[in-house]
Amino acid sequence: MALTSVRRRAVEKSLAFANVSEMKPSRSSATGAYDLLLEAIESGALSPGARLREAELAQRFQISRTPVREALKRLETQGLVAHEPHHGAVVATIDYGQICELYLMREVLEGTAARLAAHHATKVEIDVLYEMIERDRNLIGQPRQLAHTNRMFHAQIRNAARNRYLSQTLENFRLSLALLAGTALAVPGRGDQSINEHELLVKAIAARNPDQAEEISRNHIRNALKTRIRLFDTPPPA
Repeated sequence: MALTSVRRRAVEKSLAFANVSEMKPSRSSATGAYDLLLEAIESGALSPGARLREAELAQRFQISRTPVREALKRLETQGLVAHEPHHGAVVATIDYGQICELYLMREVLEGTAARLAAHHATKVEIDVLYEMIERDRNLIGQPRQLAHTNRMFHAQIRNAARNRYLSQTLENFRLSLALLAGTALAVPGRGDQSINEHELLVKAIAARNPDQAEEISRNHIRNALKTRIRLFDTPPPA
């Protein structure tokens, strides 16, 4: 299943973990500021409840305040930023009930994406998915990087599903997932388990077995929820 050297380099480039501090968007780009802030929220650098002051963010990311202000407005419309009395803008928080609701819908949608991918994924796309899995095996013990490439793996499944409406809905869910504190992949054993589940999923897609692909995907999300619940219930260190 080896890819050509050119395609392999393209995959490796796309999988490289982007360090927020190293990103250099245009100072006048609201999109660049948005990407920086979203990455900081997803990585946990800006945790739920963190205050978001325009001046501090502009200095932190070395960009001007205007694109920061526009990015905060965009994040607010997406539910990732909230306004609290006497505090101003903060990273939104998500409670236990919302987590369960989110994963319930994600199970349905990710399962559907896997089913469709079993019908539509090309050989090249399947090869890329296998490449992603092998890349992720080298990231065990690096949960932050693994969480990043895990998002890319699921995005590739969505792309292979060939349904723009499903893809857009799942992208919106991905934004909500950014509000979850930490990553379930940091729980001992979950990284290995998740990668093995990904491999089973890709094998089902490659075998053109939509029923199996959907069930494996649903089970994968259920296992992620179980881990997330344990993480949610774990008290902070004294």
